[in-house]
Amino acid sequence: MPLSPRTPALATLYSHPLFQSDVRVEAHDHVARELTDHALRWKSGAPDAAMFKGEFDRLKVYALRYGPEVEVSARPFDDFSLVHTSIGAGAEIDCDGERLWVAEGRTAVLSPKTRIRLRWSPGNQQLIVRVPHSLIREAGGIPADSPAMLAPGFLLPRALETQWELIAHSLLNLLSCADSSPVHANWVGHVERNLALFLLLHQPVSPSPLPAPLQDALHDPAAPEAASRGLRQMDAVAAYIDSRLSAPVSLEDLARAAGVSSRTLNALCQRHFGLSPMELLRNARLDAVRCRLLLDPAASITETALEYGFGHLGRFAGYYAARFSELPSDTQKRRG
Repeated sequence: MPLSPRTPALATLYSHPLFQSDVRVEAHDHVARELTDHALRWKSGAPDAAMFKGEFDRLKVYALRYGPEVEVSARPFDDFSLVHTSIGAGAEIDCDGERLWVAEGRTAVLSPKTRIRLRWSPGNQQLIVRVPHSLIREAGGIPADSPAMLAPGFLLPRALETQWELIAHSLLNLLSCADSSPVHANWVGHVERNLALFLLLHQPVSPSPLPAPLQDALHDPAAPEAASRGLRQMDAVAAYIDSRLSAPVSLEDLARAAGVSSRTLNALCQRHFGLSPMELLRNARLDAVRCRLLLDPAASITETALEYGFGHLGRFAGYYAARFSELPSDTQKRRG
């Protein structure tokens, strides 16, 4: 089940509020204590900030919102990485020069080495998992004095979003169980290490060579080769789509990007996303339109729709409402 503010598994997390406030300084101070010191710049709109916290043996999980658009600038994290999943609206992140748009439903892994800046859309809410580097080293069999070996900032590939949602749901369900009855420490440790290993193995390019056991795991001949190849092909399609959101794209173009026939691509997309290739393209373009309307109050809805390939404005409005349960004009009013 995709994560959203109304996901039932989040109910237990919402029952553990750290703060709820319309005072800007209070919101900044709470977040700084939990995560890292930062500069926080508020845009127009009244603050409606809240932070909720769940704690395990070594992982911490948060739900955080500010209300209006905000800009956050922070130093590199000392001994941890953050996993951000947008569960409402989205965020633009610049991590060591790598620009990421974390649209609603997407997940970014952040481990900055020099700088990080985040721009949260109005109404944005993030599910944040704080992962200590000591856990990442342990999960990967990495010496204690070595770097944590996560790339500075990257989006999880679309083909892995369902797997991450399962991991996140497991974590949230574990939090719910811990509230009602004791959970065996060994099981908690198993879930935490699996999460860390998932991040380590699914980064796009490791900043340094992985230990031999992890390299063996990545190239295990017993692993299902077809499934691995399918993920790589879906990653290639997603990257092609993201690089051509404003350009004409045909089904044949997507098939060539994946290196398969149109028929095979359709089967892969149905298996991994439950969508056709062109529906996948359309949703990515709708996400880009929503991003523009949330971040730019002066943007023309018509011009933005045309820029991202929607030539029939009536159909565009219908697609938009079906995906986001609101009209484009309603999205822009969120900035009011």
